[in-house]
Amino acid sequence: MEGKEKWYDIFRQYLLQHCRTAFMFLLYTVIFAGVFSLYDLELEAVWYASVLCLFVTMAVLVVSFFFYRERHEKRRKITRNVLLMFDELPEPQNLVEEDYQEMLRSLRHIIDDSLTSWQNERRDSIDYYTTWVHEIKTPISVMRMTLQGEDTEEHRGLLAELFRIESYVEMVLSYLRLGDGSSDFLFREYELDGIIRQALHKYAPLFIKKRIGLSYEKTDCTVLTDEKWLLFMIEQVLSNAVKYTQEGMVAITVTEDSVLQIEDTGIGIAPEDIPRIFEKGFTGYNGRADKKSTGLGLYLCRMAAEKLSHKLSVQSVVGKGTVFSIDLKTDRLEVE
Repeated sequence: MEGKEKWYDIFRQYLLQHCRTAFMFLLYTVIFAGVFSLYDLELEAVWYASVLCLFVTMAVLVVSFFFYRERHEKRRKITRNVLLMFDELPEPQNLVEEDYQEMLRSLRHIIDDSLTSWQNERRDSIDYYTTWVHEIKTPISVMRMTLQGEDTEEHRGLLAELFRIESYVEMVLSYLRLGDGSSDFLFREYELDGIIRQALHKYAPLFIKKRIGLSYEKTDCTVLTDEKWLLFMIEQVLSNAVKYTQEGMVAITVTEDSVLQIEDTGIGIAPEDIPRIFEKGFTGYNGRADKKSTGLGLYLCRMAAEKLSHKLSVQSVVGKGTVFSIDLKTDRLEVE
């Protein structure tokens, strides 16, 4: 039924487009009939000629309609991706179509120039922030070494804040790289334990500072992924686990079907917040209470998971804890 409606809709538009031609045909018939009548000529000749012309015109219109419909469907197909399929536009049949195609060409050049300019500006921006991140690490390292020189409560607090600064700096760079769409992904088979240990080493001081226990055993699991971005995901999940766990422990396990699970005994996530925690800038009840949450960490995790063909999910019970699961199966990827 839907196909017929579409066919009739196209046919209706076709008739409307040719209604002027039909009107002119009728007008000419009336004029000929009037002239023949004034000269007392046989009107049958007029009607006979008119009927013949009508049949010929109908045949031409029917054939023309099929070409009209074909051209219409081709244009609709191109409309879905006009920039890439622009060269496949049907040949213009008249001056009006040629003018419109020329307008489209001009518009395409403007869009191409704007896109190139935007890409260059974004590339310059990423280069600038990349340089800035590397430069800012030097004073951060100096400050850390200075603070580590004396083990006092004040210095431990300052080291924790310095760690937060460094994490936010890395997050800015990760945000730019993931949004760029051309991040330097390197897919290989990696030992999952090595990636997990890197993340644990980074957050070990926070585990110790908050006296949070850790349950982790060697997994002997090999995963096809990008080491840098999977490490980033694990670090972000660990960061949340430590941040929202006041006492208890964090457990890291891998299921038989290659699902990495990071479970904590923290405050949990409100049920109404769970569907939105991977949205950009969403902090939820916990983030608003913490007053320091950016709402970017889990959003970037979701983006990275999509790039890696991993699946990220969460289960949580308020007051009992949260389980983040990263499905490491990558059926759509192959090692080059």
